[in-house]
Amino acid sequence: MALLSKQKLTTLLVAISALAGAQDKLQVGTAAVDISPTVMPFQLRSGKSSYIHDPLHARSIAFRNGDGRAVVTLVDAIGVGREMCDAIKANVAAQTDWQTDEILICGTHAHTTPKGGDTSPGRIAYEKTRRTGIEQSILAAIANLEPARVGFGSDSEPSELRNRRWFYDGTDPDRTINPLGTHDRVRMNGGGTGAVKPAGPIDPEIGVIDIRDSRNKPLGLIANYALHYVGGIPKFTEADGRVVGMASADYFGEFSRIMPYRIGGSQPPSDFVAMMTNGASGDINNLPFTLARAPRAPFEQCRVVASKAADASWRAVRKIDHYDDKAIVDTRQREVELTYRLPSAGEIERAEQLLDLPAKERRAIHSRTDSVARRIVEYAGADFDRTEPVIIQAMRIGDQAIVTLPFEVLVEIGLEIKAQSPFEHTMLISLANGGYGYLPTPEQHELGGYETWYGTCRFTEDSSVVLTKHLLEMLDELHGVTGQ
Repeated sequence: MALLSKQKLTTLLVAISALAGAQDKLQVGTAAVDISPTVMPFQLRSGKSSYIHDPLHARSIAFRNGDGRAVVTLVDAIGVGREMCDAIKANVAAQTDWQTDEILICGTHAHTTPKGGDTSPGRIAYEKTRRTGIEQSILAAIANLEPARVGFGSDSEPSELRNRRWFYDGTDPDRTINPLGTHDRVRMNGGGTGAVKPAGPIDPEIGVIDIRDSRNKPLGLIANYALHYVGGIPKFTEADGRVVGMASADYFGEFSRIMPYRIGGSQPPSDFVAMMTNGASGDINNLPFTLARAPRAPFEQCRVVASKAADASWRAVRKIDHYDDKAIVDTRQREVELTYRLPSAGEIERAEQLLDLPAKERRAIHSRTDSVARRIVEYAGADFDRTEPVIIQAMRIGDQAIVTLPFEVLVEIGLEIKAQSPFEHTMLISLANGGYGYLPTPEQHELGGYETWYGTCRFTEDSSVVLTKHLLEMLDELHGVTGQ
């Protein structure tokens, strides 16, 4: 979708807001804006690149029923920081009658998406492209509101999921060494000698919100799956032999490309928007470290996963026996003050000892020894802020609930919220409205491993308990709503 002119967009928003306020039935609007970089080179995690394998988008679906409003916006990005989210929401609120707490912005967490920033022409340009594209997608979805119906369903796709945290039997002690030179009980993506069993479950559910217009034409679909990015993106070999990475939306983008054909057949509606949101996947990935899987061509595994996820979503849609054109739309938002971890005296002493070593000796202990030791010293500083507020949301779309956390959420947290939710259908969307690293449970903290180290995990060990309590309270509030 091309960016709308400001004059045209303002006219559409004024007209649609007046119409929507008079309605007591559901309205939904969709939009997708291409946010692929246009200034080369841009910056990937793997380094500078001028090559795009598949396009990147900001996709938005807006829901309104009377005074009830909610927007879900998914960005092909490793994450979208709190500062950018807040600025975009404020700009949308200034141009519409929507409130900032009615807007959800989340990232797919694809690791092959470009970085913005202010340190090079490519990064500066992409910062603007991404910010503008996200904002335009939200405004366009609101402007595109039309009478609609929604249905809710789910299916299962376990075959591509692995819990990546594993227990070891101690046969090879080096496999569980951590950056401080001691041993954890689990390791991320270890495999090999001494691997015993995964340290947690998987969540194979793919939940869907299927949206149809008043003529039953497919309009949009929101899916949710607890799986990290897949990777295996092709690389480009330049004339001088240098091999560079390519920008890609990973399986999330491929899902959005093929899902319209699952729902709309060989000629799906051009305005149909499908999105795959990232669930509680902090410890869930697709690596075959415990299996013998045939080698894959570049991008093949993204296509495999996207195809299986699309098939499961199609099956979920086929199970829907009721579509609601009067679905309640409501939102709740809380800003929760979380406390940063305070290292123990022993951890501080150990970190300081490690930082006194030559860099080569630190690297010999662990590749992350330097960064983890520095973070411990930082957290222990007298002038370090001990708390930080994070935003969490709960949304209701008819019988479907959506909750958000601005973290890479370990799978047990998502399973617990789903089990205790008063709604028949509940999605947890991670990396929403900011990003603050990993969110393990207290039990997983005790096991150690990458997701619990200083630097990857910022807040105290009970943070998941605190946030889960808030989200369940918000779900109970939404469940008690009986009409607009």
